[in-house]
Amino acid sequence: MTLEQKIGQFFFPAVFINDTEENIQATERLIREHNIGGLTFFHSRASAATNYETKKKVVLNDASFQRLKDLIVRYQNCATIPLLMSIDAEWGLAMRVEKTPQYPYAITLGALPNSEKHLVYEVGKLIGLDLKSVGIHYNLAPLADINNNPNNPVIGYRSFGENKEKVADFALEYLKGMNEVGILGCLKHFPGHGNTNVDSHLGLPVLGETLKELLANELVPFIKGIENNVDSIMIGHLAVPALNDGKDTSATLSKSVIETLLRKQLGYDGLVISDALNMHSVSKLYEKKGQLEWEAFNAGNDVLCFAENVPEGIQEILKNATPERIEGSFNRLWKCKQKAGIVDGKLNLPKLSKSDFDFETTSVLNRKIAQNCITKIKDNHNTVTVFDAKNREDLAKISFYKNTDNSFFKNLSAALPSPEFSYETGGDAVINELEKKLNKFDTLVISLFVPKAKPLNGFDIEDSVLQFLGTLFQTKKCVLYVFGNPYALQVIPNLKHALGIIQIYQDFTEFQETAAEQLLENTHCKGTLPVAVTGL
Repeated sequence: MTLEQKIGQFFFPAVFINDTEENIQATERLIREHNIGGLTFFHSRASAATNYETKKKVVLNDASFQRLKDLIVRYQNCATIPLLMSIDAEWGLAMRVEKTPQYPYAITLGALPNSEKHLVYEVGKLIGLDLKSVGIHYNLAPLADINNNPNNPVIGYRSFGENKEKVADFALEYLKGMNEVGILGCLKHFPGHGNTNVDSHLGLPVLGETLKELLANELVPFIKGIENNVDSIMIGHLAVPALNDGKDTSATLSKSVIETLLRKQLGYDGLVISDALNMHSVSKLYEKKGQLEWEAFNAGNDVLCFAENVPEGIQEILKNATPERIEGSFNRLWKCKQKAGIVDGKLNLPKLSKSDFDFETTSVLNRKIAQNCITKIKDNHNTVTVFDAKNREDLAKISFYKNTDNSFFKNLSAALPSPEFSYETGGDAVINELEKKLNKFDTLVISLFVPKAKPLNGFDIEDSVLQFLGTLFQTKKCVLYVFGNPYALQVIPNLKHALGIIQIYQDFTEFQETAAEQLLENTHCKGTLPVAVTGL
């Protein structure tokens, strides 16, 4: 390859599973004309985070899985050198593709006891097998970020928690599981995105930590990953002035973060990939096309993820970079392609016939995780309270944001054949009616299906619902089951008056059924909260 062809290998533009034929052909031309090294798949243009946050409507497509396989075959057939196909699938292909297996969020896995960390390995392994079946070689996951800011708008549920050792160990288990089946992984977002309160898709977060503080906390999982030869590290779009002579320079564009800290001080010689270069924290910095790509490469990134100016970026790097630097980055990328087994004549294209995933194996694993992560936050003998109420016929069940036909209630109905109510939408008028109906009941089993995983707008729990819950906790004997992000507990008033609080983390059927079993049999809850929650 010429130097220009080698530079082409550093570019991983975004491609969209549900895109127009015109856009698909434009990608094919990029592959043919510029020798790009790989692609990063997203569901659709509207779902890519910088667009999603602007509320563009995502149109679902049940045929996305087959379409993804077809596209991978098409794109590989255009390439002289096999493409390294990548995707961000932190909790499985379901993060991007309909009708595919979904695994629990990292925060859910972080609730597991250390003795069960092999379950995190199994998650990595099954996600790896799912990716492999579709022709993807590289998962831009997991997060090594420590979740130490409850107001973080973008990390939160995607992190294994606030304990640096647990985050390090669980991230490694996830990576080992993927590596076991031949899928490359990535620790992100170096030097640590946990203690930020700005979404880097939309703006630039600034960390106030010193290098000493980072080494003692944020950098611990990355250091452990480096010691274990992690395939790649993704640089986050966040500024650490203490590492940049006091300047708010994004780490993605900072030699002192990548070359000095990561390469020299921490001794990492593996692949470095930028976070998506379309993110607003960096994408609007330079008017000249290709300048951002050159600045990111010059700072020390080997792979330019979601690069939007491929031809111009290649020319800027060719004009400005030394041959030695180009060879260094090329060799690191080539090693990853060799490890993925795609450059020695072994490229396996996905079979175009419809193939089903092993949803049963996924379900078994999800149930094991549910049984080991459910967390008892408060327990004033709630099972006794509930069954006493049942015998006095003053017990009711109420579900928020899911109707009464949910798996939790279904699995309680035989042993607790009490009246069931639900609130899905409708505001004050519906809540006032519910309040009247609940007047005659003294004891309530409440299931809260938290509408959103992100904390924006109080997880989308309406103010009227929060006030209603606060009133119920003060006036009734309430046992609360929370299906969702545990940080949602912080926005619920008067929780200290609840008789029992059980944190479930996910609303999967397996988690709902396990929650019902826990209530009926008062089984021991093995999980622990992976983050500190105030107001309990």
